[in-house]
Amino acid sequence: MGLTQAAFASRLHYSAMALSRWERGTHEPPAQAYIQIGNLIGEPESTWFWERAGFKSSDLSKMVPEGRRVLRKSVFPDFDLVIAGSHRKNDSGSPKPRLVAVPLLAAHAATHGGKGDQVMDLNEVPALDIIGAPAMWCPHPADTSCLKVRGSSMSPLINEDDIVAVDHSETDPSELSGKIVVTWQRENGLTLSRFLLVNGIQLLESENRDYEAVKLGKNRNWRIIGKVLWWIRKAP
Repeated sequence: MGLTQAAFASRLHYSAMALSRWERGTHEPPAQAYIQIGNLIGEPESTWFWERAGFKSSDLSKMVPEGRRVLRKSVFPDFDLVIAGSHRKNDSGSPKPRLVAVPLLAAHAATHGGKGDQVMDLNEVPALDIIGAPAMWCPHPADTSCLKVRGSSMSPLINEDDIVAVDHSETDPSELSGKIVVTWQRENGLTLSRFLLVNGIQLLESENRDYEAVKLGKNRNWRIIGKVLWWIRKAP
């Protein structure tokens, strides 16, 4: 990729010292690091890194929302498209779909009225599983992770046990007004809210109006972790 060790470590949000340990073989990269490297490096090398993270092409075929996919093992994540029920490949000449392997982290973001996990750096959280998502849903793959939701004060938009995808490269308050974000607060840990910037005042608001908006001060007791890109839930 033409990156220095320090630059590559920075893209992964790990220290150059950690990367050096991986290269020397004294430490094993965590699964999330393998996923991020695969997302960054692209095909065909991505396959090797994702397999090291425990990702299997057979699992991926079950995660795609639009019909059955038949994976090309040698160039994953570029894969052939099989239209459901037609038993033939897509011969339209359009580019093949791409998937991003997004780690589902062992962490919860709570809605208002609850307490989330006390985590400030998502890169330090181990991955429980992997979710295959369309590349168009993940503009910054190396900075995208999934969290589970705890609490129901963002219902009916987002419910308890839903999974939210968080882009932790997007933390600029001036660009996030009206967006759903995950923040870290000293008292409540990871928190899921709608961020509002009104006349210079920063607020966190829930969908349930029974909960008052939280006014954020200019201090170190809170920070924006990232913007929520999308969310999914299991059918009842």
